[in-house]
Amino acid sequence: MKTRYTLADLEAAINYWRSKSPSMGEELALCPQASALAEPYALMIMERKREIALDVLSDTAQKALQGWRATLPGSNGAPDAG
Repeated sequence: MKTRYTLADLEAAINYWRSKSPSMGEELALCPQASALAEPYALMIMERKREIALDVLSDTAQKALQGWRATLPGSNGAPDAG
């Protein structure tokens, strides 16, 4: 299973979840998966970090990343080694 994610990974996962469940309501609230990834994404930008460890993310963010990765070509829905 992949243990570190780049800023580009988080951005791609957020975009995936936004396409699956677009923002709704007058406040344009994000779906729970995109919302869980948005905070660490913003912090990475502010702190100029290139990667983030999976284990520092919330359970919801971890599940959102795993769900996104399962949709990538070649994943067959299974976690990978890297």
